[in-house]
Amino acid sequence: MKIFLIGLMGSGKSHFKQLLATKFKTGGYDLDQIIETVEEKSITEIFETEGEAAFRKTEAKLLRWFGEKKSYVLATGGGTACFHENMDWMNQQGITVWLNESIDVLVERLEPEKAHRPLIQALDKQQLSAFLQKQLADRTPFYSKAKIKLSGTQLQIKQLIQTIQQYA
Repeated sequence: MKIFLIGLMGSGKSHFKQLLATKFKTGGYDLDQIIETVEEKSITEIFETEGEAAFRKTEAKLLRWFGEKKSYVLATGGGTACFHENMDWMNQQGITVWLNESIDVLVERLEPEKAHRPLIQALDKQQLSAFLQKQLADRTPFYSKAKIKLSGTQLQIKQLIQTIQQYA
C-alpha cells in the first residue's frame, strides 16, 4: 500500500505518517527530510541559495523515487501537490489523503513552532491566519484531487485507518 499525505503545514502529515506506518507495518517517510538529507541543506537554505524552482525540481525527482517502492506512508511538503504534476503522479501510484484541518486549528498548532518555520517566522496570529487562508485558496485545486479528504472531527487516527482500509 502506498499512502501520500497532503495538506497545509500543521495539518498533521508528519504525525499521522508515523501512526499509519506503524499500523500498516510499513515505512514512514517525510519528503522534506529526505530532500534535506540528499541536498545536505535545510529547505530554507535551498530556497535562499537555489530558489523555489530548483527546490521544486528536486522535490519532484525525489518524490518519483517512491515509484519503485512497494509500500510506504509519505508525508509530503505542503506545496508538493501543486508542482510538476505531482498530484496526478501520486494518484496513479497510490492513495492520496488530504488532511484538511481548519485554519483556526492550524494557527494554534503553528504559533509555538514559528521559530522553526521560516515562511511564518515573522507573522503575528492575524497575519498567520491570512497567510494560511491564501495558501489554502491557492492549493485547494490541487489538494481536492486527493482520493480521500478528511477534515475536522474526521482527522483522528481511527477514522483515518478505517477510511484508508475501505479505499484499499
